[in-house]
Amino acid sequence: MQPFSYADAPVPVREDLTDAHRRAWQNLARPGNWWTGAERVAIADELRAASSCQLCRERKAALKPNAVSGSHDTASELPDPAIEAIHRITSDPARLTRTWFDELATAGLDDGHYVELLGVVVCVLSIDAFHRALGVVLEPLPRPEPGEPSRRRPEGLAPEGAWLPMIRPERLGEAERGLYGRSAMSANVIRAMSLVPDAVRELRSLSAAHYLAIENMQRMETNRALDRAQMELVAGRVSALNECFY
Repeated sequence: MQPFSYADAPVPVREDLTDAHRRAWQNLARPGNWWTGAERVAIADELRAASSCQLCRERKAALKPNAVSGSHDTASELPDPAIEAIHRITSDPARLTRTWFDELATAGLDDGHYVELLGVVVCVLSIDAFHRALGVVLEPLPRPEPGEPSRRRPEGLAPEGAWLPMIRPERLGEAERGLYGRSAMSANVIRAMSLVPDAVRELRSLSAAHYLAIENMQRMETNRALDRAQMELVAGRVSALNECFY
């Protein structure tokens, strides 16, 4: 049986959602820019463990996360900085700081590894949340594919005052043409992961199914069961509940 059959879902699931989830699982299992396929699947396994991590619960309840010390309840053998990043991004993203980010880099989690890790976390959290909303069991993680990461940094990266270098649309190299769609503009929330272009592509694929394609962001029609105003109301409420920066 193919992954994501949704045979037990209480409501019909659109085909484009199923296709997007299957593509995401295929990409999850493959070597990326900085992590192997096995490591990428381990990141996904670790983020699922974060939901029951005692340290994460105590930090979330504390006035300041750093006021609570201890060790995470882990599900993998990933390096400690990666485990810390996965658990904090998963459990308490609203209180991440530049100091925290810089400490991860000092401990050995460089910017490329961090961005790809972030891309995996965003992808798997989105799909897992979809399953929980439907009340169906989480999809088993895929079997990792062999191979080594490309370790390629794209052209056009430059500091822009953020934690990470990004690529403006006018600086995209030949290999990244079309990364932001047809528009000459791209939101920072998309460009934030441009250090790892495949992470942007995965985000765009999921966003097009879960929300809207980048090309349709300036339009009011949706061709969905919800109109654009209803979609933005739901998105705004969810963002507020998640204490999203935006």
